[in-house]
Formats: sequence, structure tokens, C-alpha cells
Amino acid sequence: MMKLTLKNNLFVMLIFSVVVLTAPIWLSPIGANYPDLLQKFAIFGIFAIGFNILFGLTGYLSFGHATFLGIGSYSAVWCFKLFSMNVLPGIVMGTVIAGIFAFLIGYVSLRRSGIYFSILTLAFAQMSYSLAYSVLTPITNGETGLQLSSEDPRYLDALFSVEVTEGLPSTNLFGQLMSGYPGFYFCATLLIIGFYISLKIFRSPFGLKLRAIKSNQTRMRYTGFNTRPYLLTAFIISGMYAGLAGSLMAVTDPLAGAERMQWTASGEVVLMTILGGSGTLLGPLFGVTIIKYFENIFSAMNTSTLNEFFSFLPEFLQSIMVSISQHFVGEGWHLTLGALFMLVVIFLPGGVMEGVTLINKHVRLKLGLRYDDPSVAQSEPSGIEAAPASLTDSQKEEKK
Repeated sequence: MMKLTLKNNLFVMLIFSVVVLTAPIWLSPIGANYPDLLQKFAIFGIFAIGFNILFGLTGYLSFGHATFLGIGSYSAVWCFKLFSMNVLPGIVMGTVIAGIFAFLIGYVSLRRSGIYFSILTLAFAQMSYSLAYSVLTPITNGETGLQLSSEDPRYLDALFSVEVTEGLPSTNLFGQLMSGYPGFYFCATLLIIGFYISLKIFRSPFGLKLRAIKSNQTRMRYTGFNTRPYLLTAFIISGMYAGLAGSLMAVTDPLAGAERMQWTASGEVVLMTILGGSGTLLGPLFGVTIIKYFENIFSAMNTSTLNEFFSFLPEFLQSIMVSISQHFVGEGWHLTLGALFMLVVIFLPGGVMEGVTLINKHVRLKLGLRYDDPSVAQSEPSGIEAAPASLTDSQKEEKK
């Protein structure tokens, strides 16, 4: 009978699904259980998981992934305007079109590596951002952004005689409105599916080839191995994840603007991945949770909130703590996030997941349990012991 361990995909997915679907419950004590924030956790989680497939496995750092986020949003909104307010055609169209653009951009950008690849992706992102604001205004509606209108044809809805309501329609899944908690659970379901695909990639021969490319691409090329098709495939998959995330943004808020393609959006997903731990399955999700929590909770704190928080202290200590803390919340939340990012980079270069791994190792050693380092690949077949590298030739002969 197969043991239920973290190496068992079914066990990992069961735990992950339970954690994601019960998020409104366990996030309630820290005030992060309202639907809009939960939707952001799920959407940006998909975005970061996809980015991690490229950056975490291959080491290729893209500064232009927000391009596919914006393309997914525009495609989904156009699908809502032309065909149906049902979200399924919209997310399929957004994901597929983002994948097509990822193929075109990746085909050019992957001719270079290192910093040159990063600059190329950044250039494509800025070109896309500028085009959305100027040349492509008939498609993107420029600064105003692409929005729904009561005059939109919606041919599929008309074909199936879907009831037309007064005012602007809302996105739905076969009649279930995609707002509030239903919208979150729809995004959460896609997050679980996206995580499962990522898990399969990480633990597949394809994933091993991507890790080998990250380790030493030059050596692989010397052996006659063509790495480019694998890199392009990883880039396309990563872009499709970003397109799916952009489509879900349009599902929860039917509006698409060029600001979603700006370089700051690309930089945000880089920070999320590094903060959580690039190259790990759960690391990017930790990064998303931390950054979005700071952005939505810490930024909303003010002096009255701090006074209430420190109300258990004597009055003079309360005023001191409030005067110090007020610089790190509200408009100063970036300062808190920056300090946290510095601490993680300095003391935990592997991100938050490195800290989780160290705590797990310490606890298991204290309890006298066996600790298997997940970062070490078990490549030797069971029952065969490799000779230690430190043995001398005479010791090796004696061992034989």
C-alpha cells in the first residue's frame, strides 16, 4: 500500500485543496476573509505559479509577464462583449490568445539568455503597454479601458435567448453570478487545477530537463541536447497561466486597462516568487499571500486602528507605539514590505520556503524523526550505495 507522504501527489493535492477551499475560515482572524481579497489571492496565485515554471525551473527571469496578464484581460472582456457573459468562453479565449502571444514573444526573446533575455521581455512589455494606450485604442479603448456596454451584441447569449437585464450585465457561470464568495470559489478551483498541473510538471521528466537547463545549459548543449524547444514550451505554459490570471481579473471585474501590462505588474510577480521561494511549489503562493495582505490590510490601517490595537498598553506607551507604527502602515506599507523583503533576502536567500524547511528539519530532529531534504534528488536506485567521494583509492579497494 502506498504511503501517504509529501511525495504522493494525491496527498499533496488533498491537503492543498482543503487549505484553499477553507481559506475564508482560517483567514478570518487576521481580517483577510472578505471575497475581493480572497479572489486576489487566488488570481495572483495562478499568475505566480505560472511565472515560477519559467523562472523557478529554468532560471530565465522575465520582466514582461504582465503583457500576457493584460492580453488575457482584454481577450476575456472582448469575449463578454461579443459572445456571452458566461465566463468559460472568456477564460478559454484569454488563455489561448495569451499562449499564442507567448509563443511569438518567447520565440524571439529566447534567442538570448541572462540579462539580455530579461531586457528583451521588458522591451516587449513596454511596447505592448504603449500600443494599448495609443495605436491599438480601437481595440483597447486607450486610457479609459475596455468596458462592457448595454449595446454589446453578445451573439451567443442572443442565440440561446439568455434573458437581458436592465443596465450592465454581470459575469456568470451558467446563471451563477461570479461575485462575492462564488467568484472566489471559481477562482480557487482554477488555482487548484493550476497547482496540480504545476506539480505534475515539477515531478516529470520535462521538469527535470528544465532543472538541468537551469543548472548548466552549456554542458547540455555540448552533449548535443537542444534546449530551446523546452525553454519555449516552458515560456508558453507560463504565459498561458498569466493569460488565465488576466481572464479571471476580467471575470471578477469586467474591465481591462493597459495598466495591467505595465512593468510594475511584472516586477510584482518577480517579488512574489523570490519572497516566497523560487523553484519551490508553494513558495510563490506564500509570496502572493504576504504581498497582497500587506497591500490590502496594512495599507488600510490608520491611527485609530493602531490606537485600538495598542489599547492594552498604558497611555504613554500606547502613544509612543502608535507614533512609531504609523510610519509603517497606511501609505507607508511599502516601507514594511521593503524591510521584510530585505530580511528574507539577507537571512533566507531561498525565500520563506527555506525558513519553513529549516523549521521542519529542526522539529523533526528534536522529535527524533527521520528528515529527508526535499531539495536533494534521490537518484540512486534503492539497495545500491554510492561510494563516498572522500574515500581514498586504498579504502575503495578494501570496500570492494
